[in-house]
Amino acid sequence: MKNSNQKKEEKIIEKSFDIVLLLKSIFAIVEIIGGIAMLFMTPERVNNVVHWFSKGELHEVPNDFFINLIVNFGHHFTAGTQYLAAVYLLSHGLIKIIALFLLWRKILWSYPLSIVVFLGFIIYQLNEFATRHSIFMILVSIVDVIMIVLTVLEYRNLKHKKKY
Repeated sequence: MKNSNQKKEEKIIEKSFDIVLLLKSIFAIVEIIGGIAMLFMTPERVNNVVHWFSKGELHEVPNDFFINLIVNFGHHFTAGTQYLAAVYLLSHGLIKIIALFLLWRKILWSYPLSIVVFLGFIIYQLNEFATRHSIFMILVSIVDVIMIVLTVLEYRNLKHKKKY
């Protein structure tokens, strides 16, 4: 029999798991939408948007870090970049949304599968960080680690509940 502290702990884990699951689901949907949008964002369109967005700002503050980052992105955006980004966002978003959907349904075998999927994402993201030094990849990896920990804890709780 569980004491009240164990029940509270399980509730906290379950609520935390649901919150992170919701946030990751929203992010996966945004990735899918972004991937679809990338299919239509030709280098010319990107450069037009970058030019429109930055034209006044560069004259006012020529050393603005974010504006220069956007301008640099526009200059290096090619058709290859476009398709690579589209494929990455679509595949990453679709794989993630399938794993998250299975977790929402509380299908027991999906928990270990999702852990493997998120570990794969972490390996890829850390490799990206090592080559491109993107802090964003570290932040996404931290969220994935939190998701893995909560998935393990929720999996244990569900297995325990199914026994009784």
